[in-house]
Amino acid sequence: MNVKKKKFFSFTMMILLVVVSMLSGCSNKEAKNVKIVATDNGWDSQKVHNEIAKIIVEHGYDGYDLEFSTAGSSTMNWQAIIKGEVDLDIESWTNNVASYPEDVANGDIVDVGILVSDSAQGIYVPRYVIEGDPERGIEPMAPDLKTVEDLKKYPQLFPDDEDKAKGRIYGGTPGMMADEVLYKKYEYYGLDEMYNYTRLGSEATIFASLASAYNLGEPWVGYCYEPTWISGKLNIVRLEDAPYDPDIFFEGKCEFPKQELKIVSSNKFADKAPDLLEFFKKYQTGSDLISGALAYLDDTHASYEETAKWFLKENDYLLDEWLPKENAEKVRAYLNE
Repeated sequence: MNVKKKKFFSFTMMILLVVVSMLSGCSNKEAKNVKIVATDNGWDSQKVHNEIAKIIVEHGYDGYDLEFSTAGSSTMNWQAIIKGEVDLDIESWTNNVASYPEDVANGDIVDVGILVSDSAQGIYVPRYVIEGDPERGIEPMAPDLKTVEDLKKYPQLFPDDEDKAKGRIYGGTPGMMADEVLYKKYEYYGLDEMYNYTRLGSEATIFASLASAYNLGEPWVGYCYEPTWISGKLNIVRLEDAPYDPDIFFEGKCEFPKQELKIVSSNKFADKAPDLLEFFKKYQTGSDLISGALAYLDDTHASYEETAKWFLKENDYLLDEWLPKENAEKVRAYLNE
């Protein structure tokens, strides 16, 4: 082999070694990253919580990717956790899941932490429907409306534009367990004889309907929950119901319980990501905090990711409550890029 060929051969081998090294590095990096899957059940507060967690997981720790599962409904996502196909449900309304106690007892679902300790849900009306609003020139429309059963007196106050003979109650999102309970409640109180039960298809359209009626000072009745941007911005009232009783709740015969929103996991998650488990045990916000974030989301039309970044910057102290110092500083460095 002459000198030129030797040089060319050496140069070629060097290039090949560099390329192989780069490919090997990429491969190792990809192999290193563990994929964590959390549910996305479609409502805004969970989406914001998911994006907050994604920032923490991917920028506060090394070697993890957080992705979201949209299996079609909260019921399907719950079953995916039991099967181990999904790792986490962040902002889990466990009181709405009939099988929850049994699933925990069987070891199929693991309670990880309490995300929000003060949530509520049920059938709501704008406060001006009951009390009026002198500043807006609105007189009380139903001053003795206090309970869900009282709605039987007022179908004409909440007319269905497509069926003048009946009123309209807005239900929950199709596929939500809360919607199933709400529909049974609608039937249990005999409201089905005088109201149509309308499902709008998503949280966003339900809230848009409420916001539109509220801005016009018109009556509206339907499902809502807290924390949401709508409960953070509008003065709405949850109608009373029979006291919560777990034995009759799923038959729609009593109020929704005020509950702790939890983080739950599959029984494989602790072994899969033990360091992340410690974070999720401490990951707690609150109804007012998240209502503020959701109001920001609505006011600014920011993305969920942008809202999550804003939330973490506005509430920087939470990083020290959730994370070891080194991990908290990594997140701060990312947020300040």
